[in-house]
Amino acid sequence: MDMRLYFCTQMEKDILQQMRANYAMGTLNRDEVNPSPFHQFELWFEQAVKSEVNEPNAFVLATCTADGKPSARVVLMKGFDDDGLVFYTNYDSRKGKELSENPNISLVFNWLDLQRQVRMEGTVKKVSEEESIQYFNSRPFESQVSAAVSPQSQEIESKKDLQEKAKQLMIGGRHDVMKPKEWGGYIVNINYFEFWQGRPNRFHDRVAYKKDGGDKWEVVTLAP
Repeated sequence: MDMRLYFCTQMEKDILQQMRANYAMGTLNRDEVNPSPFHQFELWFEQAVKSEVNEPNAFVLATCTADGKPSARVVLMKGFDDDGLVFYTNYDSRKGKELSENPNISLVFNWLDLQRQVRMEGTVKKVSEEESIQYFNSRPFESQVSAAVSPQSQEIESKKDLQEKAKQLMIGGRHDVMKPKEWGGYIVNINYFEFWQGRPNRFHDRVAYKKDGGDKWEVVTLAP
């Protein structure tokens, strides 16, 4: 065994085990939250934006294959209201293929600067083609080109080939770039919310919203 490697590994392990943060920026009480999880999320999201959290609309999206194999990645929220949360991607990407097999998802917003986390669970369906086109046309030109030339998640010989395709496409200008048929949005029908506020000594505050079997939400407190 390489003793230098062993020493570094042990040292890093010791450092990791001693890493701790003291959470004391706020509290979260079931009796004080908004009765609507959508409005509670909107409040927290606005606070994250005002606090200049880096990319507050970024969240971890977890999907599963039909046989239960999970995968996760960071994507960006591009819409949110009482109907659900919207994000966009390539339908032929890994997450797109997994969502076609299994529409159940879980997602996490992690706002470390505010010592907050929001978890959501639900199912997805595609937004309308018109809505996807409208959003695609609002994107920066370079982002449109990237979406048009990239077979997202697929193996490629060289990134240079994609860059050359992008260069050629950009010569024609914006009017030559159309939304690819395999690119579009999803809306998440959310059936579970969990709000987490960091507290001292790992005695964190956790409040969850779950459907009561109908359209109403039950608000409960979870143990840290």
